Amino acid sequence: MAVYSWANYSDQELIESFGQATGIQAQVDTYDSNEVMLAKLQAGGGQNYSILFPSDYMVTQMVELEMLQPLDLTKLEGLDALMPQWQNPTYDPGNAHSVPATWGTTGFIYDPDRLGFEITGWEDLFANQDKLANKVTLINDVREVLGSVLKSQGDSLNATDLEQVEAAYEKLLAFKPAIANFITNGWEDQLASGDVLVAMAYSSDAQVLIAEQPNLVYVVPESGSSVWTDTIAIPKTAPNPEAAYAWINYFLNPENAVALVTRLRFATPNQATYDLLPADLQANRTLFPAPEILAKCEGIAPLPDAATQAYDQYWTQLTSA
Repeated sequence: MAVYSWANYSDQELIESFGQATGIQAQVDTYDSNEVMLAKLQAGGGQNYSILFPSDYMVTQMVELEMLQPLDLTKLEGLDALMPQWQNPTYDPGNAHSVPATWGTTGFIYDPDRLGFEITGWEDLFANQDKLANKVTLINDVREVLGSVLKSQGDSLNATDLEQVEAAYEKLLAFKPAIANFITNGWEDQLASGDVLVAMAYSSDAQVLIAEQPNLVYVVPESGSSVWTDTIAIPKTAPNPEAAYAWINYFLNPENAVALVTRLRFATPNQATYDLLPADLQANRTLFPAPEILAKCEGIAPLPDAATQAYDQYWTQLTSA
């Protein structure tokens, strides 16, 4: 069975343990943005995948495009253990087409001693741009990057006012000399070596590195950022849907999930899994932020066509300038 996933949600131990538990051999390919995954499937390159890991807003979009199979919930075990906010999520009411697998926030990770100043939000980066020439990496995702700057302006992460979107783009364009790369995964070695001083990162990825290098700090911008859910879904073209259900059930099993969360360091939306985690992980504020921080965050939502075109146009200009 072929799985198409974000990079940090599987490892060889998962593949081996899943195979031992089910007798199914899984092969995992990875992507670094929802848009890359969607484009591959739309181009016909995803016909062999039985499992996908689309984010919340992408689930909504893929359902509208009729690209996901409706789930037979009678084949799933443990959905009732999901935390309340994931029992009936707005992006996929009733979990009709997806099962939440992980969640988190998006922020900045850096070494305070090496950087020389504190980051509380985008304004600290803009104000210290002269110290950051070619030293910042941003996630390779238009909605995350533009959305985060929109939040710093006091606007919605999902703004459709094109003047607001243009203002965010202009700020990023002015900041371009500081940007070393747009990269979702692979910034870790650059940050560790000092080639990069600040990396925009998902909380789950940041936590993995912080566990190895406790001197690093992860911060959600004080103006707020995105709070995201990555899900497990079965594409309509899945060649092996029964194996796909086995994969989902493996993730829903609390004992299996505890091992995954402890090893791979991502936040679980499953209450039964959370209750079994070690106390230090339950108290980890990078993985499980304080409520007052989450209150300032928004989920990424699908945009009208006109806004989507504007975001994509600005992104092309920004990443190619």
